[in-house]
Amino acid sequence: MASDSSSFNIDAPRWDQSTFRGRLKHFFNVTDPRTAFVSEQELAWAKEMVEKSRAGDVPPGTRVEQLLYAKKLYDSAFHPDTGEKMNIIGRMSFQVPGGMIITGFMLQFYRTVPAVIFWQWVNQSFNALVNYTNRNAASPISVRQMALSYVTATTAAVATSVGMNMWTKRAPPLVGRWVPFVAVAAANCVNIPMMRQQELIQGICVKDRNQNELGLSQRAAAIGITQVVISRIVMAAPGMILLPVIMERLEKLHFMRKVKMLHLPLQVTLAGCFLLFMVPVACGLFPQECELPVSYLEPKLQDTIKAKYGDHVSSVCFNKGL
Repeated sequence: MASDSSSFNIDAPRWDQSTFRGRLKHFFNVTDPRTAFVSEQELAWAKEMVEKSRAGDVPPGTRVEQLLYAKKLYDSAFHPDTGEKMNIIGRMSFQVPGGMIITGFMLQFYRTVPAVIFWQWVNQSFNALVNYTNRNAASPISVRQMALSYVTATTAAVATSVGMNMWTKRAPPLVGRWVPFVAVAAANCVNIPMMRQQELIQGICVKDRNQNELGLSQRAAAIGITQVVISRIVMAAPGMILLPVIMERLEKLHFMRKVKMLHLPLQVTLAGCFLLFMVPVACGLFPQECELPVSYLEPKLQDTIKAKYGDHVSSVCFNKGL
């Protein structure tokens, strides 16, 4: 790799974001769980380097490798819309360490109603923070809306879990182990749209290829939020569906029966292994910078764009969030 950084475009994607493979490489890079634990000083350095590179003021002697590392830290910790530092728990780079603990405990303690209620509450608290942190920041959300979203999603998750636990009492044990996943999927279908309802009501900002703002679109918001819901469910699915099957078989082994205290740490570790791969896979399912044909937008917005740009703008872009 060339070491000259004077003409380096730090915002140019390292990999082709129009392909799943390119997005997968990108998200393996920015969701690296190690970046969640770098120091505040290192994050400040990363932001400074990115800003200097954008301004064409890279310090002499800076290598491209250093700029790439700075951009990796910047993308992992700073919001793409606002440039503000995100809280650590809400960052996608914290999904593996945070998610593995919560997933492991949800899958381990699924038999009693109090345990189900507690861990679904913990999980929805975590999800609400992640959803808020990774929203499209151009659409503000009030404290009241956040509280309503949080309460609604938590209620949906708890009701689904408790209801299905009662329903599956006479079913095979493995069926009961899958209840947490169904609850998580149901809650995601509520939590994310509720947390981002302002985008659905007012629309999100769509831009042309030159980043000129063209207007607000509710249809674009609906597509972006739907893609995020699908991604979150896919992120959780392999671990929460396959891990119960694995644990069901392991727990029948003579050795595992003698060391029951290892069941929980083993389950947490295995959940982490699944998430290590599924976080970038799920994030990479759809482009973060989505593109829509103008013909799909609301008629009024189509007219506005055509009146100003004619046929020169055939598609629009928007940030769907994560």
